[in-house]
Amino acid sequence: MREGTRLDDLAIDRDVLNQPVIETERFVLRPLRPSDAGMIAHYTADRRIAEGTRAIPHPLPPGASEAFVARALSEKRSEDVWAIDGSTYKLAELLGVVSLTRMEGDQSELGFWIGAGFWNTGFATEAVDAVVKANPHNSRTLFAEVFQDNPGSARVLTNCGFVYLGDAESWSVARNSRVPTWTYLRKMG
Repeated sequence: MREGTRLDDLAIDRDVLNQPVIETERFVLRPLRPSDAGMIAHYTADRRIAEGTRAIPHPLPPGASEAFVARALSEKRSEDVWAIDGSTYKLAELLGVVSLTRMEGDQSELGFWIGAGFWNTGFATEAVDAVVKANPHNSRTLFAEVFQDNPGSARVLTNCGFVYLGDAESWSVARNSRVPTWTYLRKMG
């Protein structure tokens, strides 16, 4: 990305990032932009959000959300991150995020989190379903993993056609420990 490039316009985001904008009934999934960093920091400062992920630390260090946005905007990134933006539909500009990380062999790993104030609204299911249907990486297989103490996220995956693959465990930065997980798989097309 060139110095001074503004990413506040969706058309510029699409061209610069080669990442599609995906519309749903209640929001738009769009590439992150620098102005999202404040709301990302606000939501992920909640211990419950951080502990539901592998990589978000708690407490959130200064500059962490800005660094996350910068990585998401890098031309050399392996992960595409979409803001769940409800502003077009009179909702919050940032409700959460959904991401796809490229893996070997036409496979991707899906991840997501929703701001705690928007839990139990169906936003996560709608966002994940939209990314699955769009399949922007043209993946033949999608994987996802949730901590076993988060059955709500497991329901999101099964509601979107993912099937249980097995138990494992992953490191959680916020918890500073290994946490039991459920792994899910979605065969595409």
